[in-house]
Amino acid sequence: MSTTTTGPMGYDEALEAYEPVLGLETHVELGTASKMFCGCSTTFGGEPNTQVCPVCLGLPGALPVANAAAIEYTIKIGLALNCSIAEWCRFARKNYFYPDMPKNFQISQYDEPLCFDGYLDVEIDGRTVRVEIERVHLEEDTGKSLHVGGSTGRIHGADYSLVDYNRAGIPLVEIVTKPIVGTDRLAPEVARAYVTELRELVRAIGASDVRMEEGSLRCDVNVSLMPRGSSEWGTRSETKNVNSLRSVERAVRSEISRQAGVLAAGGRVVQETRHFHEDTGETTSGRSKEEAQDYRYFPEPDLVPIAPDRAWVDRLRTELPEPPSVRRRRLQAEWGLSDLDMAAMHNAGAIELVEATIAAGAPAADARKWWMGELARRANEQAVELVELPVTPAQVARVAQLVASGSLNDKLARQVLEGVLAGEGEPDKVVEARGLAIVSDDGALGDVVDQVIADNPDVADKIRGGKVAAAGALVGAVMKATRGQADAGRARELILERLGVS
Repeated sequence: MSTTTTGPMGYDEALEAYEPVLGLETHVELGTASKMFCGCSTTFGGEPNTQVCPVCLGLPGALPVANAAAIEYTIKIGLALNCSIAEWCRFARKNYFYPDMPKNFQISQYDEPLCFDGYLDVEIDGRTVRVEIERVHLEEDTGKSLHVGGSTGRIHGADYSLVDYNRAGIPLVEIVTKPIVGTDRLAPEVARAYVTELRELVRAIGASDVRMEEGSLRCDVNVSLMPRGSSEWGTRSETKNVNSLRSVERAVRSEISRQAGVLAAGGRVVQETRHFHEDTGETTSGRSKEEAQDYRYFPEPDLVPIAPDRAWVDRLRTELPEPPSVRRRRLQAEWGLSDLDMAAMHNAGAIELVEATIAAGAPAADARKWWMGELARRANEQAVELVELPVTPAQVARVAQLVASGSLNDKLARQVLEGVLAGEGEPDKVVEARGLAIVSDDGALGDVVDQVIADNPDVADKIRGGKVAAAGALVGAVMKATRGQADAGRARELILERLGVS
């Protein structure tokens, strides 16, 4: 805690007085079929404590065996991040008591990581920022605690806690950046762009599904401030387990304002972990941060060292997919987009969704329109990422097809998407259940046209007199009468036919 209690400083004011220094620690659960050191399943969402064995529960006498697929995935991630791959490294025991660590130690890597000294370039507002990578190391994930009762979902105020060890032992890659300096006012955006780019890279490799909402990608956000003109970094805080791209950006912004307020009031920022609150966008204190020596690292005695064969590493390098940045440039050319449009899609996390929608049968322009228009609006209203919306690219493609075929117009299509998002089923089912199909048959539409003409004799006379543009008013009346479900083009044709205008 600080020695002085004060409120946060305004963001712009904070950046006038202090320069931020960032550090990002990203944890990625690897998509292997079995855990890191045993054969238990890694399937998400299983019944609690059904995917466990003596090894991942840390029972006496159980011996670990390293998962070769996890090591291969980690090397690929390291190579994609331009890292050097260690010729020899080993696992270590990281000792600490935590309820969801059944062994009371975590098998990790300490001073001998598998991958080190890399970088990842990200683009912000036409500027390329190089984020240097300190290390990429492999470890095992912890279990998961559920705190029951109380209002926050955290242990404070809970009535009791439950522990699920299904996640304990799942292969976990930790990617640690070097301090990121010089980002100035773009610090929150740089943090988000880095995690976005990293997520796309890992997904492209196939190493993980990187679903932040399921915890397979989690980010710890480190922030410190130094006074303008100073070269001495301030004390950092570490906001733990931030689980969305939007929250990464908000957590950086919140900590800059909070720490600036503390320092401006003469207080002291202490090294600690903090929790990010989605509802308020603020962080609160967790616990004082341990130093490395507090974990009593020592070499894991039950595992042999890892010495990746150079020929194997070279082969893995040839298997790397097209880098996300290169892929974006290719797609931009294929879709005929400007730099600004492509940057907007990237920032919104829409590129893969649009690509999948095109693959499902929608034209590129339509796919982009729906994801960056109506669906982006709804995501913003709900403060979620696009990928978190309960709609699939195939469903969006079907809506686009219904519009292209004349079965829907844009207004009705938005109502169909509303129904899909509300869980009412596939687009065709929503159309049928809500009665949203375009009215285009001459019988039903003709009756509405006749009534509109009868109700608007003055406008009808103008059209008969040669003012064809006035037909727009009658078309509007037809659309209103049919709740927007009329085929506007056919309605105009029928109006002109009825009034004897060719």
